[in-house]
Amino acid sequence: MVRVLCAALVLVAHASAQPSASPAYRIESLAGGERELRERFDERQIGILEQLNRRDLRYLARLKEIVVPAAWHEDEREYSPLPHQFAWAVEHPKAIVVHQPWQVFGAYENGVLVRWGAVSSGRRSAPTPAGLFHLNWRSRGRCSTVCADWYMPWYWNFDNRRGLALHQFTLPGHPASHSCIRLLERDARWLYDWGEGWQLDADGRTVLRPGTPLLIVGEYDFDAPPPWRSPEALANGLVLPAGPPG
Repeated sequence: MVRVLCAALVLVAHASAQPSASPAYRIESLAGGERELRERFDERQIGILEQLNRRDLRYLARLKEIVVPAAWHEDEREYSPLPHQFAWAVEHPKAIVVHQPWQVFGAYENGVLVRWGAVSSGRRSAPTPAGLFHLNWRSRGRCSTVCADWYMPWYWNFDNRRGLALHQFTLPGHPASHSCIRLLERDARWLYDWGEGWQLDADGRTVLRPGTPLLIVGEYDFDAPPPWRSPEALANGLVLPAGPPG
């Protein structure tokens, strides 16, 4: 009863985190690549466009049409399709959600969204598994076991057996990884500092305390248009499940 009451108080105390109205979006033409982007938008706005279009700058500049917000807000959470409050996450001081159909992540503190961003999950031939995981251990950077030429900065392992991790790598606007979760550099670096890893016993074989929970939701539909390319879908946002399956 005490934990439920405290959780309710946390959500009430953070009610201001919920926007008063959903932001509006439009599709705008882009003909001049990165040069045009830098002429029309400042660095912060380009960062928001990377999030909304699920592409880093290199791939964003290749688009002929981009999703643009009708207004620019100071709080980037205003643009998040994820709910600003998530009841399942209330019981956790920190929790991460990755929503694969929308290719987006959210970081929650006691059920309140504190950061969100774009991701690129596993490609069709190597899908990222859905379910509940935990952050295990981290590294400032590692070379991929698939190809030694692929360097993965700001690496957070969440499946030690399969070698799956959150890390920085290119975001092309669709799931393209070998089952890991790719992030923009600024998000990967932020999660590297924010997340908490497992606690092991003295011999390093037994997990005494798991790390930050990571809930990976759903599967990406490779045969349907991306929902984030629809201004209407963006304005409505998405609905998270009540919690992990089972």
